[in-house]
Order: sequence, then C-alpha cells, then structure tokens
Amino acid sequence: MDSAKITTPPKTKAETGVELETDDNLIVKKLLDTPNLSDLLKLHPADFSDQFEQLTTEQRESLIEDMPELISGDVLVELEDEIVEDILPLLPSNQIVEAITDIDNDDATQIFEEMEAGQRVQVLQALEPDDRAALEASLRFDNETIGRLMQREFVAAPSFWSVGDTIDHMRDTGENLPELFFNIYIVDAGFKPIGYVPVSQLIRQQREVKLSDISGEKLVSIPQNMDQEEAAYLFEKYNLISAPVIDDAGRLVGMMTVDDIIEIIQDENKEDMLAMAGVSEAGLTDTALTTVKARAPWLFVNLLTAILASLVIAQFDFAISQIVSLAVLMPIVASMGGNAGTQALAVAVRNLTERDLTNQTAWRAIRREGVAALIIGLIFALTLAAITYVWFKDPKLALVAFIAMLINHIFAGFAGILVPLSLKRFGADPAVASSVFVTTVTDIIGFFAFLGFSALILL
Repeated sequence: MDSAKITTPPKTKAETGVELETDDNLIVKKLLDTPNLSDLLKLHPADFSDQFEQLTTEQRESLIEDMPELISGDVLVELEDEIVEDILPLLPSNQIVEAITDIDNDDATQIFEEMEAGQRVQVLQALEPDDRAALEASLRFDNETIGRLMQREFVAAPSFWSVGDTIDHMRDTGENLPELFFNIYIVDAGFKPIGYVPVSQLIRQQREVKLSDISGEKLVSIPQNMDQEEAAYLFEKYNLISAPVIDDAGRLVGMMTVDDIIEIIQDENKEDMLAMAGVSEAGLTDTALTTVKARAPWLFVNLLTAILASLVIAQFDFAISQIVSLAVLMPIVASMGGNAGTQALAVAVRNLTERDLTNQTAWRAIRREGVAALIIGLIFALTLAAITYVWFKDPKLALVAFIAMLINHIFAGFAGILVPLSLKRFGADPAVASSVFVTTVTDIIGFFAFLGFSALILL
C-alpha cells in the first residue's frame, strides 16, 4: 500500500523569523527584482495593474523605460485614472495608438481623456479614420453622459434575418465585433431598435429560425444624453445585462453593458460617500498639498457653522457660570442630536439615489422619520434624565436634560430628511451639501434648547 503523503502548513513569521511570500509579494518581487518580461506578460492585467499602482513614481518610470511592452490597452483600462495620466507621457504615441485600437471605444475614450493636449493631437492623427471618428464622436458628449461612455461597437440585425444569417454575418464581421456583448439588437428599416435576441438563445436555435420568432420585445433603450447615474438606475430596476443606446431620433448608435454599469455604480457610490464627508478622493499620486486644498474649504464652512453654535452658547454664559454641570451635559445633547440627524440623512440620501424617495413618497417618509425621532428621543431623553439625576441629584436639571434631548432628536429627525429633499428640489446635490446644514441645525437647536430651558427652569 502506498503511504499517504503528509503535508504540514507553512510556519508563521513568528516561528521562523522570515516573512512568508504571498501571491501579492511575489508579483511585487517580479516587478522590482530582475523582472522577466515573459513572466510579467502572463499576469492578468488586473493583477499587474494592482501591483503596478503600488510602486512609486520613480519605480514605475524605471519599469516602463525597461519594458514599455508591459503597458498594453488591457492594462491601461485597469489602472486608476491618475496613474494613467501619470504614465501616458512616458509612452510613445504609436504604442498608445496600438493600445487603444485593441480595446473597446468606451475604454479608449476614458484613456484619451487623460492625455495631454499635444499627445492627443498626435494620437488622433495616427488613428485609422473609423477609430478617429468614433473617438471624436464620444468626446462631443458631456462627461458622465451615456454618449461619452457607451460602446459604439454592437451587433444589429433586421427582424427578417434567420439565425443562420446572423451567425454568418458575425463570422464575416470578425474583428469588428465588440469584445464583449450579450444581445443581438433587432432593428427596423429606420435602424431603430425594436427587440433583441440574447446570444445564449441564438446558439440554441436552428439556422432557419427567424429572429422575429425568438425576439424579446420588452426592450429598455437608453438615450445617449442620459446621465450615467440614471442609466445605472435603469440597469438595476430592470435587471439588465445590456441595453441599446439611441440618439435623439431613436436610432441605434451604441450599447451599454453591465461591466461598465458596475464601474459607474461604484464611482457614484464612492463620490456620494466622500461628498457626505466633505472630502475628495486622495489618489496614489496626490501630494499632501493637493489633499489640503481639497479639504480646507469644506472645513472652513464647518468652522463658520461652529461659530454660529458658539454664538448661541455665548448668549447663555451667565447660566453656565452659575451652574457648572451645564457644561458637562451640554455636549451630550448636541452630540446625540448630531448622530441622530446623520442617521436620518444617510437613509434619505440613499433613498434619493435609488429613486425610492419621490414626490409621492416624501410625506410618508417625513412622517416616518418624525415618529421615529419622537420615539428615539423619548428613549434617550429618559436615559439621560435618569443619568443626570443619579449624577447630580438635581430633579430640575434632569428635567432640562429630558426636554432638550427630546427636542433636539425631533429636530434632528426632520432635518435629516427635509434638508436633502429641499436641496434636491433646488437642483443641488444632497450628498454634497446636506451634512453641514444638518449638523448646524442639531448643534444650534441642541445648545439653544438645553441652555434656554436651563435659564428658565434652573435660574
């Protein structure tokens, strides 16, 4: 009988004193220590890009100088925008032309946006006429619109074609087919999409079957001027993996696929999250000075709102000077109100983004937040009142804490939903501006209620 081979797990760094080499460490080692071109080219573009981004600017420049072949179109697509902008000047125009010719038009447009003006001219002149026309057509649209982001390569067929006709057409088209597609779009005589056939269904049918017999008619089309966030909402709502893009006349001009939409959703969520905190993304190439310039203006706005809250406190300095315990409890009331307002705000902004909070549902949501704020306010007002009584043995001070906490929670709940709704109605982005207004409301109301009732009841 053969003896079983017994394997033992690798020892840890604590046991050996040597740091184990993970897959990521091995990739970094390949990039830095006597790199071998054939080994690096075997890496998946996403894996290579992740590790390439971790290198310093000097290391990236050195690697590109030694092995420019590493920077293919697939790698450029995977890299962060600021890294692409950083390395494009290091690449010759002919290599960039080859790279963007090998990828889909939507990815080529994103890379082209990161080029310097002089390099753009050189690349455009070197492109084939069809590729240049497609790129220039994309650039005519505003940023974050579907016309800028869509794939201009797609597969369309008239309804009277058979399955065999369609397959033969795709075989004859060859390299002009999009790299990734899921549907064949059925078009009428005016090249307007009227249906679609999934590729998975096409290959199951006999060659003589007509496309009109297997076409899905519930087609969701996307206007080319639609904002990318609206398009992402349609993909989520209708569970799409692909959708045709139409021009103002309803003609088919491109398509969006789910891989692009996932990237849009991630970008929009990241943008909203950072905006609510009043910061911008700190990229790998950003300096400390760049970060300061991005964050300081928002902090200055917060400073002004904090001064407003301090002016409220200053009106009641006589009360604080006589009852020191007010200074102990006052931050608790303001802090709890601020956190409650932030919770309501986060839910409201998310609901606005997902289109769950509309004119029809607004009052229902406002009532819900009001009732929830009242209940939560009662819970924590009673809790703070009990703590205050045990701590300071003063029933009147406990009553003040109860009233102030309850009032601040109610205002916080209403502010958390009314502020983003109001900003949305006036055309502002709720994710960007709401937090500063909600924080201001909860601070001012919290201090005013607590100190005002202290002056009335205790003095």
